[in-house]
Order: sequence, then C-alpha cells, then structure tokens
Amino acid sequence: MNFRKWLPGALAAAGLAICTSGAAAETYASVDTATMAPVASGAEHVDPALTRTPEGFRWRITRLAWTESDERAFGEFVTAIGDSNCRTYDECLKGPWNIYRASDPRGIYFYADCADLPYALRAYFAWKNGLPFSYVSGVAPVGQSRDLRYSRYGNYAVRRTDVVPQAEGVFPNARTVLAAINNAVSSAMFRFAPERMRGELFDFYPVKLQKGSIRPGTVIYDPNGHVAVVYSVDDEGRIRFIDTHPDNSLTRGSYGKRFVRASPPMGAGFKNWRPMKLVGAQQGADGTWYGGRAVVAGDGELADWSDEQFHGTESPRPAGWSSAAFVYQGERLDYYDYVRQAVAGRDVTYDPIVETRAMVRELCDDLYYRAISVDIAVKAGLHQRPQPSRLPDNIYGTSGDWETYSTPSRDARLKASFAELRDQVVRFVAMAEAGDAKLAYAGADLAGDLKQAYREEAGACKVAYVASDGSERVLSFDAARARVFDFSFDPHHCPELRWGARSEAELATCPDGETKLAWYDAQQRLRNQTERTYDAHMGFSLADLKARAPGSGQDAPPDTDAMAALRALAVRDENLETADVPALRGSDLEAPPDGEAERAFEDGVAAED
Repeated sequence: MNFRKWLPGALAAAGLAICTSGAAAETYASVDTATMAPVASGAEHVDPALTRTPEGFRWRITRLAWTESDERAFGEFVTAIGDSNCRTYDECLKGPWNIYRASDPRGIYFYADCADLPYALRAYFAWKNGLPFSYVSGVAPVGQSRDLRYSRYGNYAVRRTDVVPQAEGVFPNARTVLAAINNAVSSAMFRFAPERMRGELFDFYPVKLQKGSIRPGTVIYDPNGHVAVVYSVDDEGRIRFIDTHPDNSLTRGSYGKRFVRASPPMGAGFKNWRPMKLVGAQQGADGTWYGGRAVVAGDGELADWSDEQFHGTESPRPAGWSSAAFVYQGERLDYYDYVRQAVAGRDVTYDPIVETRAMVRELCDDLYYRAISVDIAVKAGLHQRPQPSRLPDNIYGTSGDWETYSTPSRDARLKASFAELRDQVVRFVAMAEAGDAKLAYAGADLAGDLKQAYREEAGACKVAYVASDGSERVLSFDAARARVFDFSFDPHHCPELRWGARSEAELATCPDGETKLAWYDAQQRLRNQTERTYDAHMGFSLADLKARAPGSGQDAPPDTDAMAALRALAVRDENLETADVPALRGSDLEAPPDGEAERAFEDGVAAED
C-alpha cells in the first residue's frame, strides 16, 4: 500500500491530528498527545499488544546500546546516500547505495521532509541493525510562542517515545514507527539552548567544532526552519550535506552562510545524536530484548559537548552572542572560516579558482533542484488554481499545499548563495592584493583567472523547465542569475513566472490572467529580500502588497553579480596605472546593463516543441 495514501487515513482512524512537520503550532497547543495504535479495516481499533506485526516490519532489538562501531556504520550509511545520485528520499532508500534495502517489505514507501530526515535515517538504521531507538515526541516553548518552530527563546522536551517491545514476542511495527515520526517531528525538536533548561534531554547535543566531531550523520540546524544532515567532510574542511523537502525531494549542498548563526536559545548550528542504551530490559527465548526504557547520555558523559558555536572560543565570553570571537591558532577568523579550519584540523589554504568553480557548480545544482520542485508543483496542478485572496500568515513557515509546493525559503537560500559567490570572488582578490598566506594562488591576474573559471563553469550549466504549453525552455546560468529575484515563489503562478519571465516572447505561453499577474508584480518586494522573517505577519492582500505594508519586503534586491564585480576590479586595476583609485566599495561595482533580464530570454533561453 502506498505509504503517503495510507498515512492520513490510518492516523485519522487512530484518532490522531494530521500534521506535517511544518504544522507544529496547533499540534502542541497541549503537551498531551494521543498514543498511536494499529488500525484494522473499517477503522476498527485493536490493542497493539494483541496485534501480530507482519514479519517484514518487526522491530527486533538484538543489542542493548549504540557503540562507536554503530556510529561509524551509521555515518557510512549516510555517506552512501549522499554520494549517490538519488533525487527523492524514497529513491535513496530503494537504490543500490542502501545495503539494507533487500530486507525491506515490498511496497513500502519512504517519506521525509527536512525535519524528519535525521530521525528517519536514524530510525531506519536502528531498525535494520536491531538497536534501541527513542525520540522526543513532544516539546513546549520557553515563554510564549505562536509557533514552536520559531519560538524566540527556544523549546524544552516534554515527552519521549521509546521504540521498545513491551512484551516477549510483541514487536513494534517499523512502518507505524516511521509514520509516527513523520507525524510528530518538526524543526521545533532542534530549537533548544545548549544547556538543558528543563524537561527531558533532547535527542541531540551541541558539538565541538573540531576534526572528527563534525562527521557523517551530524545534523545542521538553521533556525530559519531548515535542517540538513552532513554526509562528508573533506581534508580541506568542506562540509557537504543532504536535505529533504516537503515534496520528498532530496538535495545536496555545502555548508556556508545559508545557515545562519543566532542566539543560543534558538539552537543554531551543528548537533550530534546522543548515544543511547536500553536499561532494565529482559531477553526473550529468541534472544531479542523486550521491556525496559531507553536512556540517552547526559552532557557530562559527552567528550565533545561544547557550546563554542554560540559563545565563541575566547574567555571571558562576550555579553552578547553576536560579539563572540572565533580564534584559530592565534588568528581571529570569521565564523564560517573558523568552522572550516577547525573541522579540517589544520591551517586551510584557499585555492580561489577551485573554490569559485565549486560554488558555481553547486549553484547550478541548486537551480536544477529548484526545477524539480517547480515541476512537482505544476504536475500537482497548483498553477491552475485561483489565486487566494491573501498570502499565508507567513510565507516561510506554514503548512499544507503552500508548504509543499511554494519555494520562498528555497529561493532565499539560492539568492544568498549567489550573493556569497559574489562576495567571495571580491574577497579572494583582496586577499591576493594583501599577500594573504591563506590564498593558494601563483598567477599574475587573479581577477582574470576567476572570470575565466566562472565562464567555463557557468557555460556548462543549463537549467530546463517545462512551459505552460509543454515546451522545454532552457536557461543559461547567467540568465538564471540575472532573473533570480524575479523567480516567483508562489505555486499559483504559471511556470514562466515561477522562472522570472519578463519578455513578451517567453510570457506568450503563460495563461495567467490579470489578477495573477497583478499578484506577481505586487510580490516583487518580497522576492527582493534574502532574509527569511518567520516571526512576521504576512497574510497580505493584494492591496496590502501594493501599499507596501510593513514587512512586505524591500524596494531593491542586493547585488549578486560576481562577473560585474570582477569587471569592476579589472577596470580599477587599469585605472591604477594612471591615477589613484579608492578602495572598492559595493557601490563601485558595475551594475547589470539595462534590459539584461529581458535580453536573457533571447540570449540564454531556447524553446523546443
């Protein structure tokens, strides 16, 4: 039976509220939650203790504790998925990179959005390896909060669910466990202060930024509502992650400024799973364990527990977290540079050409992933629905079809990555001019070499989308970059608007009428911003957006044009031969010529029947 079709009906019949990982606010209005029970045909409730779990779904516990060997094997399991080319969570668990797939019951479907992913991977691995598993299944806010995913002062754990046979021969049903995790877990489970405030221990702990502690299986939490899982860390300190989305797609990326720092109670940063053991259990005649309770390691038992991500490396600590200093081998570094140096465990040098090529490739991947997401929304028919009279209360943090098919958060991360690329190439040139020992470059024209590397990588990147008439449109990398702030995040818009079409030629196939086009134009100020404001009210009407209501965005987007920055540097260097030129400022950078976005369709977009 298809899991996504089974899940809502089964949970509803069991008397549980249906919620996605995004719908946390109402779910925990009370800290009391229902207990899941197996459901028979006709919504008949049956006692779990009297229900025989099908053989293929039996969760047998054959070992009492997670060992270092288990942690390494879990990391290898995650790495294999990250290194594969799978594109959905279901595909990732059913492909040859999953060594446990042969034991999965036929017909099982696997689902995980970003918050579910760490739990889904961990639970699946525990099931296949006979290990105990337990997870926080209820949280409450510290102070008041309308939405536990974005509580200002973080959360505390109020309930833990153990996956343990309660009697000999009565095994938990793994499919039921995985479904319960999807239903209970949200990003609120990652939003907690480094020190325990009250209640139960959370499943994760803040880890020291050092080689070996950030490893495959480590979780990265962005307090803007996103969660990822590390799958590799290379010798240069580059951290690669996988993440999933409400449409069940799985994507990959590198750690960087798309993951923000925040105040300690919000719990941003890197987290590792707490080691777990089963105590008080009894061994049955078949050698499996039942009864007892799962216990997770406390802070004092964890050698690499650390709150330095929040307070910095120096003593005394600053009064405010934003003033934290990060010093590596006597040198004060930007936080993200510190992470890379510390995780590599040595002085890392940056090859600007290699770094630039890698950033362009990853942005190309991000555009490709976005194409998949938009296509899923189109196939679901969202663009054919009438435009709602108002936006969701918050476009970044909501539930239902908007959470599944819209792209405001994905688009914000994409814009931030384009801006980071632009800032990095400017920084590399500045490092070269300063003779920075951390820059590994021996050439004579860094700006020119960076332009060449950019052109080669960008030229190899093409992103295709399906237009309203079924034809394929192909965007070049530069065309996509030029119109990234025109990409519509609204799933009710035609695919042409979703990809920022402005020219009459490209828009000729878009069926959107006057109302939808008016909404698209009015949402421009929201598209211009890269910061995700989850605590702002955004239930704007069309009139509100036209009136530029507070919180409805900004008038102009930030600069993301790396090539324009490099051209400006080249012009400056030429002028230095005849006159003194002041240091480069953001306002000195060459702006894209007028009409560039319009010409992008003619130059970089091809339509095919």
